[in-house]
Amino acid sequence: MPFTGVYFIKRKLSKIAKNGNPYLMLELADASGSFTSNVFNNSTSYTALNDLSEGSIIKIQGSVRYYNERLSPEIESITRYSIEEATSEGIADQLIEVPPETEEELWASLCEGIERIQHPALKATVQSVIDQNESAFRTASAAISMHHAYRHGLLEHSVHMLRAGIALLPLYPEVDPDLALAGIVLHDIGKLEEYEGEFNTQTSRIGLLQGHVVLGYKIVRKAAILSKLNSELCERLEHIILSHQGEKEWGAAAMAATPEAVFVSMVDNLDAKMGMVQRALRNAPEGAVYSDYLAGLKTKVLLTPPQKDS
Repeated sequence: MPFTGVYFIKRKLSKIAKNGNPYLMLELADASGSFTSNVFNNSTSYTALNDLSEGSIIKIQGSVRYYNERLSPEIESITRYSIEEATSEGIADQLIEVPPETEEELWASLCEGIERIQHPALKATVQSVIDQNESAFRTASAAISMHHAYRHGLLEHSVHMLRAGIALLPLYPEVDPDLALAGIVLHDIGKLEEYEGEFNTQTSRIGLLQGHVVLGYKIVRKAAILSKLNSELCERLEHIILSHQGEKEWGAAAMAATPEAVFVSMVDNLDAKMGMVQRALRNAPEGAVYSDYLAGLKTKVLLTPPQKDS
């Protein structure tokens, strides 16, 4: 069965077949999902594909065959697109998964959350970081694969956390609202430096060497000093950044040890996991009963809604 489509190379691995010949294992993706295809060295497309890097955009002509009791996509010819060509022809929008809400809707919600912060220097600290990083914050992914791993994912994750936090704060009067909201907005700011790549999010050099917790701590500390945030609030805000991952084996530099840090860490964990569920439900094939295995939840998810007829 022939097929034609435009995809970006999400992953490319060079491998050796049992007969000793080299081949490429490609994961190709667009906004709807991804699939894998093996390209052997006797294919007319092998050399061209071998020269391309992950993140490259290609138009494919191929066919789907039945091999070893499964469907196997075979690439027959490719045409490469530059990012500029893909954008100008409207192809880029077909390649990138985005959240249900628009960028502008999410951004307005983020700004509303920041407006709720009453302490002048704390609000100035948050606003300074956001103003300096607006373009990147609007578009960044929140992860490579675990949660909110798509364009605007970091913005969506931050906004969902703000909404959850605002709803939950009245239950916990021991939590300072200003610190909690500031921590929510800034908790993952280091991911703007940890990740790179417009179509295919990858860990940057500095992201590998330092990680988003340390990078975020440095960004927030600099902004707090310039905004003349007092040392007590600065220390507590920094602690939220350093501890928000929840566990040291998950990347936290410290365990959450203030009411605000515990609150932000728990809200972060809630939205990260529910984000995985929402994405699985949103992208589920029609008629599917279970999702694929979700590493962050260590299980598949039941996709069918509860029956409440009786």
